[in-house]
Amino acid sequence: MTDIFMNLPVKNLDRSMDFFAALGFDFNPQFTNEHGACMVIAENIYAMLLTEPMFKGFTPKEIADATKTTEVMTALSCESREAVDAFLEKAIEAGATETRDPQDHGFMYGRAFNDPDGHIWEMFWMDPAHVQT
Repeated sequence: MTDIFMNLPVKNLDRSMDFFAALGFDFNPQFTNEHGACMVIAENIYAMLLTEPMFKGFTPKEIADATKTTEVMTALSCESREAVDAFLEKAIEAGATETRDPQDHGFMYGRAFNDPDGHIWEMFWMDPAHVQT
């Protein structure tokens, strides 16, 4: 089994933690301090919210300004279309902005938002009957 740790630079760690806590995410205190927070997305999937100075220590490249450019879009599945809508509403109430209009392809439905640092998160539902194994 492989764990996934996605690293995201944040300008204000407390603000980011408050935002994601309002969406129902927990943080692993073992890997959380004043430089970064380990947000638990699912079993074996984590987002490391790192202060920009901490993030900069891992790369010689310039940190992208996610309010102006897109380097990655993180997509998380939901159990239903209604759950997608409910999650987006919760995100907007917590301070997110909706990235685009909902996309409805019949068998798949998705909505996306920008977190306080401009990172794009997409919540989507896909009809399990449509997925072939």
